[in-house]
Amino acid sequence: MLLHFAAPFIFVIVAAAFIALNLLISRLLQPRVPSAGKTTTYECGEIPIGSSWVQFNIRFYVITLIFVIFDVEIVFLLPWAVVFKDLGWFAFVEVVIFITILLVGLAYAWRKGDLEWDKPETGKFAREAAPQLFEEVGMETRKPVQEVTL
Repeated sequence: MLLHFAAPFIFVIVAAAFIALNLLISRLLQPRVPSAGKTTTYECGEIPIGSSWVQFNIRFYVITLIFVIFDVEIVFLLPWAVVFKDLGWFAFVEVVIFITILLVGLAYAWRKGDLEWDKPETGKFAREAAPQLFEEVGMETRKPVQEVTL
């Protein structure tokens, strides 16, 4: 009975040893040259300004939810497509109704403008978080004509 678990156990041991060996070799061979750029919060050139408790734009969450909705649609459509011939017309009509409901939701999100990734910001929150950055790059910090309230 215990011999049935020997092969998976040996596989787990070999995999763990492989990971540990690669991490050790990487640690021994990596160059250690710290610089001001590498010790910043973001190594990509993004200047960390202000508190870490910045409110993110709701657009990121809306785009994520829309993605999840259509991802779930694919999860339901793939098994349906595999057995499509066996299901008949009733299942075809059900899927057409399902896709129509999702397309109505997509049209609603599109019409509302939730699919626009770079909507024009009012600049209010950015100027409050980092006014010195706007002064450094020479941008005007005057208030926009119309401010959007969330």
